Amino acid sequence: MAKRKRLSLPDSADSPALEAKSAPNGWVGIRRSPAPIADMAGAASATAALEDLAQEMQDARAQGRMVISVPLEQIDVGYLVRDRTALDEEDLVELMTSLAARGQQAPIEVVNLPTGVYGLVSGWRRLTALQRLHAETGEAQYSHIKCLLRSPETASEAYLSMVEENEIRAPLSFYERAHVASKAAEQGAFDTPRAAVKALFAAASPSKRSKIHGFGVLYDHLDPVLRFGRDIPEHLGLALAKALESDVGLSKRLVSALADADAQSAAQERAVLEAALRTHAPEKRKKSVAGAETARAEITTGVSISAAKGRVVLSGAGVTEQLIGDLKVWLKKNAGQ
Repeated sequence: MAKRKRLSLPDSADSPALEAKSAPNGWVGIRRSPAPIADMAGAASATAALEDLAQEMQDARAQGRMVISVPLEQIDVGYLVRDRTALDEEDLVELMTSLAARGQQAPIEVVNLPTGVYGLVSGWRRLTALQRLHAETGEAQYSHIKCLLRSPETASEAYLSMVEENEIRAPLSFYERAHVASKAAEQGAFDTPRAAVKALFAAASPSKRSKIHGFGVLYDHLDPVLRFGRDIPEHLGLALAKALESDVGLSKRLVSALADADAQSAAQERAVLEAALRTHAPEKRKKSVAGAETARAEITTGVSISAAKGRVVLSGAGVTEQLIGDLKVWLKKNAGQ
């Protein structure tokens, strides 16, 4: 008779798939541990979920759907020429009070620059208010600013984002609109100031865009010396633009007058502009003390002439200092003939 082979229970230490378990009645039972393939599948599923979450957060950040906190010193204010030319001190103090009481409610917009900092697109007032609060208090709560990361494909799109955001929050003045359009064109974001106005203020009526072009004349002639351009009323700005285009010498006189006045307020600067406008001689006069004036006629490109007894008026873009000098020489030479 063949000898029976005794069977023994496997040792749980030798087989990771099995482990001994003592039952209440003293019997030793066998419990099978989870299969390794199940562990791997679960780990793979968790890894995939984490990767999806990481990708979603990365997409949200890139698409400007996630608010990020950035140190104030990492914001480059000079990335774009600001559309607002100045901040009202009373408005700034009011904004600082609100930020101190309620914190920053609306994030600013920035772009990621190759230099490792963030270029400011919109939110200059909020950034300035937080910078002032941090400088005055030194508190850490004011050392960072909430931002939405934008990814404009072109500089023109970045300018459009800035203008749209500011027009919604607090409409720009006509001078500020002309200022940002001209600066954007100077930096190459648009071909011309006219193209910039058309793109940046596409929602504006043709009449409104025409007025922005008018204030663009003031920017061209007076921007270096104007301190309170944003406070120039519409009617005064348009009248000055018309006068500057018709009187070639007015620009030089205005620049000199503004420099001499050294205005410290919008009211003082406005008084200088109004005084210059009152002394501006219009091109056409219906009557003169000496009699009727002849109709204005163009005698050469950019130079028109009108005359009355005892008076001759030359006007137009072609009336330059060189022309005036040549005319004086000719008059002296031919005065006795």
